[in-house]
Amino acid sequence: MTLPSPAAAHAELLALLTLRFTPGLGPRRIENLRRHFGSAEAALAAPLTELRRVEGLDSRSVAAIGGAKAAEEARAELNKAAERGVTLLGRGLPGYPAALEALGDPPAVLWVRGAGGAELLAGLDTVPHSVGIVGTRAASPHALALTRTIASELAAAGVLIVSGLARGVDTAAHTAALEAGGPTIGVLGSAVDVIYPRENHDLAGRMVVVSEYPLGTGPAQHHFPSRNRVIAALSAGVLVVEGERKSGSLITATHALDCGRTVFAVPGRAGDPRASGPHALIRDGAVLTESAQDVLTELNWGLAPAPAVPDLPPEQARVLRALQTPATLDDLAATTGLSIPELQTALVMLQLQGLAYEVGGRWSR
Repeated sequence: MTLPSPAAAHAELLALLTLRFTPGLGPRRIENLRRHFGSAEAALAAPLTELRRVEGLDSRSVAAIGGAKAAEEARAELNKAAERGVTLLGRGLPGYPAALEALGDPPAVLWVRGAGGAELLAGLDTVPHSVGIVGTRAASPHALALTRTIASELAAAGVLIVSGLARGVDTAAHTAALEAGGPTIGVLGSAVDVIYPRENHDLAGRMVVVSEYPLGTGPAQHHFPSRNRVIAALSAGVLVVEGERKSGSLITATHALDCGRTVFAVPGRAGDPRASGPHALIRDGAVLTESAQDVLTELNWGLAPAPAVPDLPPEQARVLRALQTPATLDDLAATTGLSIPELQTALVMLQLQGLAYEVGGRWSR
């Protein structure tokens, strides 16, 4: 494929942005125009008679194409992006992530902010080496601890973590990935210069954030389902940690299936509404997931790095080494040779240090 010159790429990006600001044109209609005429730039120059032949366009949207206001907004947006260190990626141009082509309606333009963000997005192949981690904003302590463990181990294994920068599970996933030294992408339901929630402003400054919304756009309820489809497409698989049956997490899982991605789900406590979503997904065939290794094995991405054992008293160290997989007290007694009271004391101490947790009668690292 012959790459366009910088001047030609800039002109096409400006044309895509102009179509993005044109009333009545969404991603599907913009792509129909681009494919019909060969480029967004050619579409803007096309006569009305030819525009009327484009599939999916009505008379109102045809009449709006080529308007001066949209062109002015597009030029102003490019200037603002340059001033604020924001990169714009246009569909059909170099650098646009191939992973988004799994969607039926990829964004015509993607706004990217953060050091190395454009390069990171450009490297996301049709099936990217990344995993989306999503869940409820009101996550349980157990869910947050498990999210941090899984995200940290996946990041240590070289997996890119994708999420939505929301409170709860999303924040835990992003933070753990960064602490493990790995990159992470937050897909926003607002512009990349309008961080929501506000308490994640500093976190967003340490990572890459992307959006399909122009600069200055605030969060809106209808933005988030659209945001979720981008999370799904940018991931080879989506892990749902906690979420009710009717939640954004389940919407993301549905989009993942539509994109041909793998869905993973963490089992929770019976009767907990936050576990109802993952349990429904597991019943429908999602991969039951208790560790990062479950994800890596399913995607055929090798083994998770062995976590370093901290300096612990002998009994605690022995129990922690035994927690390679979830285990009951009886399992641990057989493995470690410790008595039940000794095990209980060691497990409580490990739990207080954030090194072990218990759910459903089984202990995990």
